[in-house]
Amino acid sequence: MGYNTSITGEIKISPPLTNREIAGSAFLPGTTNRDVRLVVEEVTVETDDGTLIRRTATALEASSEGPYKAYHLMEHITEAMTTWPGHQFSGHLECSGEDAGDLWRVVVRDSRVERIEPRIVWPDSPDAA
Repeated sequence: MGYNTSITGEIKISPPLTNREIAGSAFLPGTTNRDVRLVVEEVTVETDDGTLIRRTATALEASSEGPYKAYHLMEHITEAMTTWPGHQFSGHLECSGEDAGDLWRVVVRDSRVERIEPRIVWPDSPDAA
């Protein structure tokens, strides 16, 4: 069986990855061996030689629309970052497990991937301010 996690959000890539950089990547949509996938955008450009489709990858997102077993999420984000040095990765993914209250974020900042747990404070607590 396993434990499923719902993931939303995206990690931006700047400058976007070019088609040459992403060709054959294990992170392309449609592959199922990574916990994140590339967000690929296509723009049609008319040139003197005909129609050109310019493909770029602008972000990383959850590899599935619904809950899935994201056991290697942080490892796969780190793998993407090391696969494409010279590109800046930034942003976060919101993660929610099957159990009530199982919430966290995976944040990328300063070229590091971190898991951040929320801090829950009761309204009448002295820490509530």
